[in-house]
Amino acid sequence: MSLGIPWPDLLRRYRVPTLMAVPGVVILLALGTWQVMRHFERTAENAVRAERLAAPPIPLDQAGADPEANRFRRVRVEGRFDHARELRVYARSQNGNEGFYIVTPLLRDGALPVLVNRGWVPTRLGDPARRQQGQVEGPVALDGVLRTEARRPPLAPENDIAGNRWFWFDLPAMQRAAGLDRVWPGYVEAGPAPNPGGYPVGGQTQAQLPRPHLQYALTWYALAFGLAAIYVMFVRGKRN
Repeated sequence: MSLGIPWPDLLRRYRVPTLMAVPGVVILLALGTWQVMRHFERTAENAVRAERLAAPPIPLDQAGADPEANRFRRVRVEGRFDHARELRVYARSQNGNEGFYIVTPLLRDGALPVLVNRGWVPTRLGDPARRQQGQVEGPVALDGVLRTEARRPPLAPENDIAGNRWFWFDLPAMQRAAGLDRVWPGYVEAGPAPNPGGYPVGGQTQAQLPRPHLQYALTWYALAFGLAAIYVMFVRGKRN
């Protein structure tokens, strides 16, 4: 992009355009390359999810030695729900409707309790008194998916612990809010088996992440090319 002019001369003659264009092109190329890397990361993550979700369920405690290595494995667990300690996490359903994920401790004889994301309810059913049928009593056995991700997403607001309004899965804080001394590391996302009364709606696991990154990369690269072309035309126009 020297246009036959040494860089010192470009900087001397066209200091401001050069100092704007060159870093701009570099930044745009870097953004495009970052999106390409994100594409490959998402592809690898989707491969992990597909492989593990396709495997038969295993007992939850069989995954306890290394929960992270077993994330997105299908698991089976038994116990009793402690509905008095349920937590409500703001969420949109897979159809885009607003509501809550209902996270309830599952108490187990001789084993650590585990937090279970039982599924989604619309906002109007956030109050458990409005979905009594779904507050299952007694022993239950459920199949679900082991999750360990508990990071605060970008731009997520602070969790309203006192108001029981959660915006992301902060597992240590959830444990304390539920009044539990210890819980199983990670949580279980309930499978699609229907609950009495229809709510909560289980099976909310996102089996595959979207991969728009190549489109984003092409956009950044096109902008870099466009900026470089404008700079070249500007300099050539000044020389003619």
